[in-house]
Formats: sequence, structure tokens, C-alpha cells
Amino acid sequence: MNLPKEFESKMSKLLGEDYEAFARSYEEERAQGLRVNTLKVAAERLRDNLAIELSAIPWVREGFYYGKEARPGKHPYHEAGLYYIQEPSAMAVGEIVDPQPGEAVLDLCAAPGGKTTHLAARMRGAGLLVANEPHPARAKILSQNVERIGIRNAVVMNEMPGRLAERFPGFFDRILVDAPCSGEGMFRKDPDARSEWSPDHVTLCADRQLDILLSAAAMLKPGGRLVYSTCTFSPEENEGAISRFIRQRSEFEIAAAGAYAGFDRGRADWVPGPAADGLEETLRLWPHRIHGEGHYIAVLRSNGGQEAPRRKYAKTFSDTKTLKDYLAFCGETLRAAPTGDFTLFGEQLYLLPPGMPAMEQLKVVRPGWHLGTLKKNRFEPSHALALSLKENEVNQSLNLASDSSELTAYLRGEALQTEGTKGWHLVLADGYSIGWGKLADGILKNHFPKGLRWMGHF
Repeated sequence: MNLPKEFESKMSKLLGEDYEAFARSYEEERAQGLRVNTLKVAAERLRDNLAIELSAIPWVREGFYYGKEARPGKHPYHEAGLYYIQEPSAMAVGEIVDPQPGEAVLDLCAAPGGKTTHLAARMRGAGLLVANEPHPARAKILSQNVERIGIRNAVVMNEMPGRLAERFPGFFDRILVDAPCSGEGMFRKDPDARSEWSPDHVTLCADRQLDILLSAAAMLKPGGRLVYSTCTFSPEENEGAISRFIRQRSEFEIAAAGAYAGFDRGRADWVPGPAADGLEETLRLWPHRIHGEGHYIAVLRSNGGQEAPRRKYAKTFSDTKTLKDYLAFCGETLRAAPTGDFTLFGEQLYLLPPGMPAMEQLKVVRPGWHLGTLKKNRFEPSHALALSLKENEVNQSLNLASDSSELTAYLRGEALQTEGTKGWHLVLADGYSIGWGKLADGILKNHFPKGLRWMGHF
């Protein structure tokens, strides 16, 4: 692999006798991994049911390696949101953030959603998860992954960190800053990262990372937990960024991050400038020491900061006249109607996570659990609602084998012949929700989204 010459020289100076092993790692096959979505299925059960050879990733209990010949992205279980395909070392980040059910959690630079979906699974549907992505197109992809995984308590936003800091001072229990970086840890995976690399780009990234960290710090509750991560090796963006941040925010200290076999510690002697105390508690993941790519992770704890001011909460409504078609749908289709704080985006009906603050004048992509569309005299359920339901939550369902021609036809958008009661049916793959169909006169009309339909043969 052709690496940037200045990068090679820099890493050789940093790593010394370790450099040869590091350089050889770029000629090896990169690790492939998937993380089981425990909101829908236990890791052991998926491992038993998925016809792909899996082996455990040591540092994350829901994570597994798979071989380069496997195609888990082309399996119906992927459409059903039973797992997220994620680089193995990146899974360590969600493990270290370790959010708890009921907390207010922010993923500040969240697209495409691997770490967001990991945090959501650990929260088990309780609490408020805000996933933010400044880039509009990437925010849309993030929202799609939140939907596929079946997350009910997430808000997806498209804002700059500084704008959020103005609105949410001292609000979050935990914040993840998976910072935009020079991407040196992704060189095996992403040729663009290699071609875009330069020393000037590293410096630019380090300055931007400091700005993002300062915005995140303003949003953390006193005593809260801030996790910083990158997928790069440059000390300027790792130990250096943390040191610069702590010089400006002295109420923060570095806390211990649990390490696993093969994880290295941060290096104070690599810092370009005064080094913060405790950098040996931060983590470095190297491709020549573990079966994964590069990552850096630091845990920061706030010992001060401002208490959150009293705040306004999001506008909601419970007008039964407006909701009558939704409630009629629930009575016919669901065993219990989702209730709580509703909001409308045009015709789109959402259920807000508990304790969601006011979002006026902020760019909100997804304000909560998307239930469906209030059309004239009828309610049409969303794909997000289907993917977040289990078989025992609906009155009518059609369960298809994951390897059946009927399920393949459904994923291609075809109507199916079946018997049953007229109305909405939840379509399942081996018992796991995958979409809606509407039955009339023995024909199940297909409601699998057009943009997701399988084309041709896999």
C-alpha cells in the first residue's frame, strides 16, 4: 500500500523499532466486524441463527468478527436491523462511554451512526439520546440507521456544535465526541483518507477538535462523563488535543478508561507542548497489536461547571381529534397504542422521548420515534414503527423464513398472496420485524420502502 511519505517518516520517528510491524499491518487484510443490536435480539441467539461464521471481539460483548467472504449486509437480518456492520476497534468507544438507561446522552459527531446505535442499545430504550451530525447528507444517513435499528428514544439533529452549546448548557450526563480527524487509522479501508492526508490537514483537524471539545464541555453536567475518540494516530489530534483542552478547562480531569489485551496507553512524551496529567489513562489501539484499525480514546470527567438552567420543554399535543385516525389504527393493529408526548412535523407524527427540551430554531431531522403519516381520514404507519415493534406487540403478522423466496419477493417490493384478516400486517423474517404489508382479498400489498428494495439477485 502506498502511504504518504511524510506520514511514514512521522510514524517511524514515533514508533521506533515498532514501526516495521506497524507498516506490515497495512499489507494484511483488514478486520471485518458486526455488532449485534441487543434492542432486538440477544447476541448468542443471533450467533446461533446467522449462517455466517463469527468469532468474538474481545473488547465488546455484542461484537463479532466475520470473514472476508461473508456478506452480512446482503442478509435479511441486516434489513431487520439485527446488527450494525462496524469496524471492530470503533466498537470499543461505545463500550467505554457506557451510557445508562434513563440518562441524557449526546453523540455530537454521530454519522453514520455506528456509535449512536451502540449507545442506544446500552440505554435499552430509556432516557434521551441526541445524535447530532453537522453535515446534512450524513445526518440523513444517520437518521436512516437510527430507524433501521429500531430506536425509539433518539432525536437526530443537524447542527454545529457551537449552536447546540448555546441551547443546552449543563444538560447531558454523558457526551461522546467522535471527532472528525485526519483518518490515519482508516488508511487500509479508505483510499481517500490517504490521498487527503497532509501535515497541514492534521493541524487543521487538531484546531477543529479543540473547538468541538470546548462546545461539548459546555453541555456536560457537573460530574458528567465526556469521551473523546478519533480514528487517527497523530499526537496533535489525540494527546495534544486533550492537553490543550484541559489547559482551557481546568475543571476537567482525565479518568481511567478500561483497557483490554493489545490496547496501548497514551503517550505524554509525544505531546507537542505541555502535557496534561493522566494521559497514560487514555488508550491507543494499533493495527499491529489488535485485529482492528487505529483508534484513540480518552475519558474526561467534569469536576465543576454550571448547573443546567431551568428550561422549556418541546411543544406537544394530545388532541384526540387530531389523533383519531392514529388511535383507530392502533386499535385495529397494535395490542397497545404507543402514548406519551406527540408532535407533528407537517403530516408526520412522532412520539418524543421523555424530557426532550424545546427545539425551536434548531435543525431537527428526526424529533423522536416516527409513528407514521396522518393523511386525510387515515393513518399510514411508518417503516420506523414496523422496525421498532416485536411480534407480540401486533394483532396480525406474517412470518417468513429468512431464506424463503417469499421474503426475497417482499424485499423486492412485490405483493404476496396470503390468507388472514384484512388490514395492516407486520411482516417478519424468522420472527423479527422487517416491514409492513396491508392485506385485502388475499393479497398483501407491499409497504417496504421503495428506496430500500432489493434489486436483482444477491
